[in-house]
Amino acid sequence: QVQLVESGGGTAQAGGSLRLSCAASGLTFSRYAMGWFRQAPGKAREFVAAISRSGESTAYVDSVKGRFTVSRGNANDTLYLQMNSLKPEDTAVYYCAFSSGIFAYGCPEGPDEYDYWGQGTQVTVSS
Repeated sequence: QVQLVESGGGTAQAGGSLRLSCAASGLTFSRYAMGWFRQAPGKAREFVAAISRSGESTAYVDSVKGRFTVSRGNANDTLYLQMNSLKPEDTAVYYCAFSSGIFAYGCPEGPDEYDYWGQGTQVTVSS
């Protein structure tokens, strides 16, 4: 069965960096677009970043542009999110998600466009 396992979350100080990983198994990695979402307490799940199945296109929510970078490692079936210049408002549970079919050719931003989700990893940024 499909498994997406996130790692790399934790606590960082404002201005610091973390790198999240999402290891995939049970699917053909190269056929999927992938994304990262986050959910802070009391708030709705929010799109953060996405990368197309080819890896040639990426998309970001405005609040992380220039600070976060999404990438994919097709050799080891792992999705990454490099987070730099972290801010306290980045505190949330971060989820990776995989999208197939027609959505995979772009950078899907809607949760309904994704087929599989990881279990989430907590990121806490202290001021």
